[in-house]
Amino acid sequence: MDIEEYEPISTLKVEKNFIKKSKYPFVDVHNHQFDMPLKDLSKLVNEMDSLNMAYMVNLSGFRGLYLEKSLENINENYPERFGLFINIDFEEIDDNNFGSKNQDLIREGVKNGVIGLKIYKTLGLDDKDKFGNRIKVNDPRLKPIWDICAELNIPVLIHSGEPQSFWDPKDKFNERWIELKQKPGRYRDPNKNPSFEEVLKEQHDMFKNNPNTTYINAHLGWMGNDLDRLSKHLDDHQNVITEIGAVLAEIGRQPKRARKFFIDYQDRILFGKDSYNISEYYTYFRVLETEDEYFDYYRKRHGNWKIYGINLPDEVLKKVYYKNALNLFPFLKGNLFFKDLID
Repeated sequence: MDIEEYEPISTLKVEKNFIKKSKYPFVDVHNHQFDMPLKDLSKLVNEMDSLNMAYMVNLSGFRGLYLEKSLENINENYPERFGLFINIDFEEIDDNNFGSKNQDLIREGVKNGVIGLKIYKTLGLDDKDKFGNRIKVNDPRLKPIWDICAELNIPVLIHSGEPQSFWDPKDKFNERWIELKQKPGRYRDPNKNPSFEEVLKEQHDMFKNNPNTTYINAHLGWMGNDLDRLSKHLDDHQNVITEIGAVLAEIGRQPKRARKFFIDYQDRILFGKDSYNISEYYTYFRVLETEDEYFDYYRKRHGNWKIYGINLPDEVLKKVYYKNALNLFPFLKGNLFFKDLID
């Protein structure tokens, strides 16, 4: 047996609350359903009902025929349960018509039912222009993209960077060592990649330079391990909100500080999950709703430590689960899940 297989069972005797259904209906603003064009949505809706998930945002809408078929599947079957974000690529960023073409693409998408734009982490890390230069997150050629989203009043959910540990030496001091061993492609060699701080600076500059655009800084902006820094970030960028997809382990390992952060910034945090696995939602509910101590996160490589519940006050919990999402997407206020809950 090696360290990756070692899974000791704690002998600690503490209260355990296993929650399979959230206390209030919730909106998952960060999900990926890559087979949406042809997917039988009825099974997924049944699972959502069991979780008390009122609405799922599929960030992987892509574009073209894929987007068209995804919207068709949603609109013909469960328009009240799913929303779709459009995606763009940057291969033609050097084209003189890049900005206007993508503005037209986004405008047409919104006309047909798209509710936001998702930017993947390849921007700033891997995408290059025709000269082989890395496309920075704050590249001025992207300004028309942010402008059209402001004009149409749709949010941009953007994932920039990765956990900072992915840049650190892969040695015994790296708390994400297991993940880098299991997923070696996630390592960011500092000699071949922009630094963690460089990518975040570019993203934050872009937020500052586009104050009329609403941004959802995904994964707590990869600052979940430094909530003082994340707090200042939100203070400095009033057009930015954040979400908790795939960073629950950061929240759960600092329950006192995390609870204070959620209370202080209760209007700026959305519920997100990222990958879809029904049983993993149970851990989210347990962290947000209970005071349970010293329990396992659902994926060891994301956080090789125990986590704790932060027992959010009801009003804060409501905001994280659905109220903040309703402010972002006002059309959801007509959703049957929420009509009796709106104050």
